[in-house]
Amino acid sequence: MRRKPSESKFSKNNPVVLIIGLLLLGCAIAQGDSSIRIAVIGDRTAGEVPGIFGPAVEQASRLRPDFVLHVGDIIDETIDDSVAIMGHWQELDSLFSPITAPVYGPAGNNDIWNDYSEQMYRHRYGNPYRSVDQMGIHIILLDNSRWEFNDFLSEQAEQVNWLIDDLEKNQSARYTLVLMHKPFWYDGIAENKPDSLHSLFVKYGVDAVFTGHYHEYFSGEYDGIKYTGVGSSGGGTQMSPTGLMYHFVWVTIDDEGIHIVPIKKDAILTWDNITAEERKIFRPLRNRGLAFANQPMVGENMTVAGSRVGAIIDNSLSPVTFDDTVRWEIPDGWSVEPAEMPVMVAGRATDTVFFEVACDGHLFPAPSAEANFNYAENKTVTAERQLYPARLAVCNPAEKKIKIDGELKEKCWQNGETGLFGRGGNASDAEPAEFYFAYDKDNLYLAAKCTDNMIDSMSSVADRRDGPVYRDDCVGYFIAPDFVLDTFYQIYFNPSGIAYDVQYWLDENGFLEGSLEWNGEYEIKSKRHDDFWVIEIKIPLKQFGLTMEQGRKMRLNFCRKQPRLGNADWQTPIEYDPHTYGHLIMR
Repeated sequence: MRRKPSESKFSKNNPVVLIIGLLLLGCAIAQGDSSIRIAVIGDRTAGEVPGIFGPAVEQASRLRPDFVLHVGDIIDETIDDSVAIMGHWQELDSLFSPITAPVYGPAGNNDIWNDYSEQMYRHRYGNPYRSVDQMGIHIILLDNSRWEFNDFLSEQAEQVNWLIDDLEKNQSARYTLVLMHKPFWYDGIAENKPDSLHSLFVKYGVDAVFTGHYHEYFSGEYDGIKYTGVGSSGGGTQMSPTGLMYHFVWVTIDDEGIHIVPIKKDAILTWDNITAEERKIFRPLRNRGLAFANQPMVGENMTVAGSRVGAIIDNSLSPVTFDDTVRWEIPDGWSVEPAEMPVMVAGRATDTVFFEVACDGHLFPAPSAEANFNYAENKTVTAERQLYPARLAVCNPAEKKIKIDGELKEKCWQNGETGLFGRGGNASDAEPAEFYFAYDKDNLYLAAKCTDNMIDSMSSVADRRDGPVYRDDCVGYFIAPDFVLDTFYQIYFNPSGIAYDVQYWLDENGFLEGSLEWNGEYEIKSKRHDDFWVIEIKIPLKQFGLTMEQGRKMRLNFCRKQPRLGNADWQTPIEYDPHTYGHLIMR
């Protein structure tokens, strides 16, 4: 019977023990003990932060690992050009150069993203799924770079059959480790759901599984198998409630079993400092534990009269009572009463508390509130939410059929929205722009007039649907057609009438999902003049399942991008959250 892994030798969450652990680790290396030492590197790309991955690799190399593993996403997805892709792999070679030990890892979704990139990967590494042996340790590298939990087994029968055969042939290995990029286990066994991969791992005696992809560290032990979600070693991330951000994982295998600890720049933390179960609680708490029931409305003079705003304390996911003070950060020109309010909400419950807010100065930046939630006993995470005042734009009824010709001669094109903001709520450096809105029963109409005193210097490079329109001179709209639902659309148009559009939605935990494959139906006409350009757009509402009527509201934000000078936003800053938008009302 294979020995099952024991608890980490650095299992006490105590600074003294952590320091002793570091000393013991150094002594073990110096004395040449018989244990096997492995460094597991996390994701490098997907929002890579320069200057992080290289030093993390150097830090791992100083510990003299017997071999190094990674969990994928170690290059960045790029255009399908062999020279460009090989350039990324060569850059990785340079970053890994401090390590003289063997390096192995699975492919991530930024390493293999289509058939072409898979060919490049195979040229370098061979089969994307494979196994190797090091010092009596059997290491399985699975390829789930282009598949999700629900379709992996059905679409990857060949790989699964290979896995079963490989596990059967290597049951005599001292220990078996599995690495795959995406953490299927997080939505499977960690949710106590049927998990066929986990069942295979249990049947054939897998000892530990390492995954990446989420850029956050978490762990869990199920049926004696230690699962570790390795966080970021350079990819974009945010700090965990336990203070863990960029890190790698150190694994020691000895006669007592497998010991796993995450190592950041200045400390070693315990393997179970954040469990998968805790992550499932603290991430939604951090994201939507504090929300606002309503927005204060902006008046015509760009001020906010005294408004009663409800702050929702959503403690429904936590088993622990919320007992903290809602605290406000209040910019000049704003007032919030009270500025602090003690609140107690039972575990698995939600409550709303109320504040009086007003503004007689700059609208942006707006006030923000924060509070600390307990996601487990004696473990807290901070939720912070900015309060966005809602500007109101009027959508005029089309009294007769609108001709999409870029002329803006119809009567409905009046009372354009202006007064756009630059970064931080300051005046924009972009030249003036006017935005117009109209509707009939079946259509929404948009129009914009953008001043440009150097019209020949205007950028309009994107020439295909969903190309990089957002890098050109352009106008952009963020529209939530149904005021109640959390589905919204980002739609940009450049002066050539080329569209870039994405459908977004917020899942049940408030996390953003999106699809560039969504393509809206538009009729577009743009025209350039000596010192301005105009665009006129017709958007059939049937694609949103709506018809329009007087009094209906949509959530809305819009912007003008002028690369030569800067951006200008109606509600600032532009956020991918419809609850931060202003309102478009059908007159």
